[in-house]
Parts: sequence; structure tokens; C-alpha cells
Amino acid sequence: MILAIESSCDETSVALVHDGRVLANRVSSQIRLHAEYGGVVPELATREHLRNLIPVARAAMESAGVRPEALSAIAATRGPGLPAALLAGFTSAAGLAYALDRPLYGIHHHEAHLYSPWIWGEPLSAQFQEFEPHVSLIVSGGHTLLVHVRGELDHAVLGGTLDDAAGECFDKVSKLLQLPYPGGPVLDRLAGEGDPTAYVFPRPMLTDPGWDFSFSGLKTSVRYFLEKHPGLADDPLAIRNLCASVQAAIVEVLSAKAVRAAKHLGVGCVTASGGVTCNRGLRAELERRCKRWGLRLRLADRTLCTDNAAMIGVLAERKQKAGVAPDDYSAPTQPGWGLG
Repeated sequence: MILAIESSCDETSVALVHDGRVLANRVSSQIRLHAEYGGVVPELATREHLRNLIPVARAAMESAGVRPEALSAIAATRGPGLPAALLAGFTSAAGLAYALDRPLYGIHHHEAHLYSPWIWGEPLSAQFQEFEPHVSLIVSGGHTLLVHVRGELDHAVLGGTLDDAAGECFDKVSKLLQLPYPGGPVLDRLAGEGDPTAYVFPRPMLTDPGWDFSFSGLKTSVRYFLEKHPGLADDPLAIRNLCASVQAAIVEVLSAKAVRAAKHLGVGCVTASGGVTCNRGLRAELERRCKRWGLRLRLADRTLCTDNAAMIGVLAERKQKAGVAPDDYSAPTQPGWGLG
């Protein structure tokens, strides 16, 4: 029985995991708090973690019918993320582990995302009996990664973002269009009502032989386009078409590179996770391309795309069963921890 904590950014989450089954996965979101500022304010996020962590943990344990003495290990996100936000969750986990004399597992946030597409069903359970080598796309507001997962706990990063991540590009374009916060989901909704061929925007690094990504140029292209067409912002149809065209450019780069990497490596499966995987355009295009090339596709459940403790707990349990050594109670957080 593992209690897991996730606090890498602006969502406080606590989960209870037992034998691959998620008994509880509580999440306290801070979207309304940060909406006034148009983005996450680290100091406010940390304050909310400190305020919400104990109530969320109590709610999760009550929901699962678990008492502290039944816990066999404690897990928490150790990095990457906002420094103070990570500290709030990880040190709380370390204190609980010390008090109960239980092992502590510091989990890499992105590594946990790698396993979220293998958790589904009602109740949520890990389906590792179906696990197979695959190429995994992790795409969020701060990171865009392409990873070759050769087996459980065995992976290699193929490429990542050189500047703006895909989610960051969505957010910045949303701000340019003065869309409500959080802009990504709003842009996705408007894109579904627009014409993706209305405007042509660059597909950065689409044809490059490597596996890296870059989206800063696309964001700049949209900014120049809006400067040249100042009246466009007052035309609802034009805004929808612009959203659809920008989304089409981002989605094509992400899906094409993921599928090309799978073909290059000779694996038969592609997975996708992270907050941007909630994007309907991305999910549809990945399905279309994988079907065309005969690849199996596993998309993280929408409830597990954004930050959550369920994936933290599931990965911690796999590590414990594999004999991975736990962390020291005084281990430091790692805000800039790269996925090795």
C-alpha cells in the first residue's frame, strides 16, 4: 500500500495505490487562483500546496479506507518542477515516511507520465501485463519529450524541446489572442469550430532527421501575423480559423515525429501523455497516423494527463517490486531533473 504525493506545479494530489490498483486519486486544482494572473505564480502555488496537502491526504485515505499504519511506502514527486512547490510535497512525504518508518521513493515526474497510458479502467488499474516496447510522447506546458521505452524501468530520451514546449506555445498564442486562462483548452475548443487550412504556419523541425522539437518560431510567426492583420481579432470566425491553423501546425509536428520514431526503431506501439494530450486535435491525429501505419496507440486517460499522484504511486510500486533502493529521508528535491 503506497501513499503518493504530487506537487510539482499548481495541483495538489494524493493517491493510494495497492497492487497496481488506484484506490484513491484526489486532486486539488488551483486554476481559479492563478487565472487572475494569466499563469502560475510559484509563491501562490506553494502556499496552496501547504494549505491543501493535509486535507487532500485525509480525503484520499478516507476514500480508500486506509489508515496510516497500513502504508508500506511513501512516494512523492522529487522533480522536475517549481522548486518551492516540489519542496512542499516531497518534504511532507519524507516526514511521513520517517514518522512511520517506511521507505521513501522520490519519483521523476516525467518518468511517471511514461506509465500513465498503461493505467485505465474502472477502477483505475495498471495493465502492465500488456506492456510492450514503445515510443512515448510526453507533451505539456513546460516539456515536450520523445522517449524510447525499451521495457519497464528501461528508457532512453530520443529528443526534447530546444526552446518553447508545445504546451507553452499553445499558452502564448492564447495570450496573443487574449483568450481566457487557461488558454490551451479554450484554443482547442475554438479550433474544433475552425478551418485548419485557413492560414499556413510553419511546422518547426518537422523534416529534420533528429527527434528534437522547437516551437518558439511558430509563436513568433503568429505574433507577426496578428500585427499584419490588426482587424482579425474582432472577427470570431477568423479567430476560430487561426486557432485551428495553429493547432494543426503543432499537432502535425508532434504526431509525425512520434510515428516516425516508432517506425525508425521498429516498435509497434506509440503512447502519449502529459497535459497537452487532452487536446482533441492531437488525440485524433495520433489515432489517424497510427492507424495508417499499423501502430498500436495508447493515450493516457484524460484524468491522468494532467498532474496527478496516481501515476506517481504506480511507478513507485513498480520500483519497489523491482528492488530499486528507496531514497534517504533527507534527499533534496531536483527542480531541473532531466529524464535520463
